[in-house]
Amino acid sequence: MKKIRVRFAPSPTGPLHMGGVRTALFNYLFAKKNKGTFILRIEDTDQKRFVKGAEEYIMKALDWCGIEVDEGIKEGGDYGPYRQSERKSIYKEYSDLLVKQGLAYYAFDTPEDLDKLRKKEEQGGRAFTYSADNRDSLQNSLVLSEEEVQTKIRNEEPFVIRFKVPENEILNFVDVIRGNIEVNTSTLDDKVLFKSDGMPTYHLANIVDDHLMEISHVIRGEEWLPSLPLHILLYRAFGWKAPEFAHMPLTLKPDGKGKLSKRDGDRLGFPIFPIEWTNPETGETSSGYRESGYFPEAFINILAFLGWNPGTNQELFSMDQLIEAFSLERVIKAGSRFDPEKAKWFNQQYLRRKSNEELANLIFPGLAEKGVLVEQDYLIKVCDLVKERLTFANEFWENSWFFFQAPGEYDEQVIKKRWKENTPEILNELIPVLTKIDEFTSSNTETEVKSWAESKSYGLGQVLSPFRLAIVGGSIGPHLFDIIGLLGKEETIMRLNKALNIIKA
Repeated sequence: MKKIRVRFAPSPTGPLHMGGVRTALFNYLFAKKNKGTFILRIEDTDQKRFVKGAEEYIMKALDWCGIEVDEGIKEGGDYGPYRQSERKSIYKEYSDLLVKQGLAYYAFDTPEDLDKLRKKEEQGGRAFTYSADNRDSLQNSLVLSEEEVQTKIRNEEPFVIRFKVPENEILNFVDVIRGNIEVNTSTLDDKVLFKSDGMPTYHLANIVDDHLMEISHVIRGEEWLPSLPLHILLYRAFGWKAPEFAHMPLTLKPDGKGKLSKRDGDRLGFPIFPIEWTNPETGETSSGYRESGYFPEAFINILAFLGWNPGTNQELFSMDQLIEAFSLERVIKAGSRFDPEKAKWFNQQYLRRKSNEELANLIFPGLAEKGVLVEQDYLIKVCDLVKERLTFANEFWENSWFFFQAPGEYDEQVIKKRWKENTPEILNELIPVLTKIDEFTSSNTETEVKSWAESKSYGLGQVLSPFRLAIVGGSIGPHLFDIIGLLGKEETIMRLNKALNIIKA
């Protein structure tokens, strides 16, 4: 049986976008489903775009998501180093091999020369590409004599190594998600494999690393699909068996028009990154799903449904269930629209699935910070009453504060609508009714109060609306009798008397 080895290979050029986390997730699920290995490789060959702290951020983000790395910088492994900048000496050997075989060549064209050619082509309404169409007229080892080439190299003239794309050849290959693909090599340019700064480009480094690390499947974003023909040609040039490729669909904006970006999150008010990121240069902080109150399991569930479906009506999956259900065959080709409201729904469902004890443990530290000291058993009971009203655990206080303190003010709109001329008389009559109840439970108080109201021919609205106002300061909260059953008789009567002293119709 084929050994399954997959890699997630981000560049440390900034925070990890949720689309990148989805790529990591799909690789992870595929590896675990097939008893394989999930590798984290940091592709830091582009030193100009390197951002301090990004590498650490990537690892922390995956850790929060529950995506466990089998081989990587921290974990080690038999195929390291797992940071490309530490593999620098490897790549030159392979680029030189291609030059020796006549499959790549030295190019000495200066950036200024290439800029002039680009502008000239643009003036004619064409795009400049360094390719079979013009490479024989440019400054490279295909045109220059061996002596001229060696002289330039000895004189340390800057050069790059370009791949020599075959002319007018039909390439046929298969993508697991997209099926058969056919490309004419005449549409390809001669990409740079090795840069003048002594670093390889992505194209060379990722091919060499994937081969040496024995990667069986390359699962990556759709944006890399145009590079696939070149990568297929490189595998062929080296005489290596290519891995299987699967290019996932784009994650689209909520309106479906274009790729999801940080600007969309800023504009529409939802996070794009898994955890908070602070730009080391500007100090600007971008919120993450963690800081916005999302559970990691909800975030993972959100990402799983961006481009994949299980073929059933099930929507809530634990990581183990996702591993069991996942297959590349059920990944769709079309872009997948991100729905921020559906994301909230996922978090709400996971919150509701938590036990009252779990929720209380999450909330307790926040209450302590507010100076609210409460018994654990009492907090568990409050969680039971308000849990269904929450989407995020950080909404707990605004939906439950009245369980911990009496209202200091009362909603003017509710007073105007519900506090009538005879309300004080009704509530003063209610107090003795409540005082006589021995077992001050939700069910007992509801039975006694409704029976009394009926005996006095009071409408329930006449009683319960101002009663709630007195207890919680407005028309908010769960079932009124559940609230007072938890507050207890003494606190309930105290709040009634306070409201009667303060509220004037």
